[in-house]
Amino acid sequence: MSYAAKGFLGVSILPWAIPERSFGAGLGLNRPLNTAPKAKNVIYLYMSGGMSHIDTFDPKPGTETGGPTQAIKTKSEGIKIAENLPLLANHADKIAIVRGMTSTKGAHQQGNYFMHTSYAQRATIVHPSMGAWMTKLDGRFNPTLPGAVIINGGSRHPLSGFLPSTHQPLAVGNPNDGLRNCRMLKGFSEQGFEKNLDLSNKLDRKFVQKYDLKKVHAYTSMYEDAVRLMKSKDLKAFDLSEEKDNLRESYGEDNFGQGVLLARRLVERQVRFVEVQLGGWDTHQNNFTRVPERTAILDQALSALLDDLSKRGMLDETLVVLATEFGRTPIINVNEGRDHYPKAFSCMLAGGGIKGGQVWGKTDKEGREVVEQKVEIPDFNATIAYSLGLPLDQIIYSSTMRPFTLTDKGQPITQLI
Repeated sequence: MSYAAKGFLGVSILPWAIPERSFGAGLGLNRPLNTAPKAKNVIYLYMSGGMSHIDTFDPKPGTETGGPTQAIKTKSEGIKIAENLPLLANHADKIAIVRGMTSTKGAHQQGNYFMHTSYAQRATIVHPSMGAWMTKLDGRFNPTLPGAVIINGGSRHPLSGFLPSTHQPLAVGNPNDGLRNCRMLKGFSEQGFEKNLDLSNKLDRKFVQKYDLKKVHAYTSMYEDAVRLMKSKDLKAFDLSEEKDNLRESYGEDNFGQGVLLARRLVERQVRFVEVQLGGWDTHQNNFTRVPERTAILDQALSALLDDLSKRGMLDETLVVLATEFGRTPIINVNEGRDHYPKAFSCMLAGGGIKGGQVWGKTDKEGREVVEQKVEIPDFNATIAYSLGLPLDQIIYSSTMRPFTLTDKGQPITQLI
């Protein structure tokens, strides 16, 4: 078996006999490593449903495909964005727009999964999302708080995938409710809680000793983490009432705006990765009514976040990502809407060592094709990982001993850093 492993896999002993970190660039990709990363944490804003590139970051005024959406000037000379993002235009010097995005997944579930994992969806395995990869490869900074948090996320999020449940992102529903189910029941004393917890540990002890497995230990660790958080002062990180009213209003009173504010509070306390989702971008009908409604929410929250992070001196170490699964068709359908269009779309990066005031990639005059600097989804995700200094070529094995690397074979766009 050892000889077979050496002959077929290029390793001298079986992979499950040594720690995962012992594996290096085993797939021969030789991707670059950022040895001096500025980014430490990520706020990941996901536009669920497929955001129209032509009506946001890649406007085409005066063309048949552009529709009524006009372009406006920004703080950075030569960069124009859609009129739907007037507040963000004042922060153009902080952002890098990636207009050359392209994908092969034109359905929501598959596109969403691909963007979050860099892998095509399979029935036999669930791949980890970026937050889980991040804590696996680079650890947690705050031992009390979870390494990753998802706010307003959908039920189909891949979360930690095949990685141990210790890397599972914490899902938060309504950001205004704080962290639910973390206080003792009414009338239940600290002494009674400790007594019940001790009894639970005694009942589990023989099972844990008999089945000395990662999954069993991960389940035990989950309880330990939960109890530690319940008793920690860091629990206040989830309490938005501690923020001043005028700051809360600046982010927007909707769940997305308050979720983005919560994300800032969490990364301030060294949560590594916080994702906030904003749905409603599936504009098959009434695109030119619904997109302005969505962008008004996004524009306010994102602009407030960039301003807030900058004033607090946090922007250099916080990477802000705006992503979506695909764009919308340049052709306007009979219902004044735009349909799914993975061939060309836009994303955005800011902070965390990203050079602002630039555009990467270009579509043709009607927004149909990427004509310069094409960026596939694994490349975009590899750029995020590179800015964090994560080892792109480190191999992690799934439970079935299949080798995987962060962002698959994606190549980072180092010119953006």
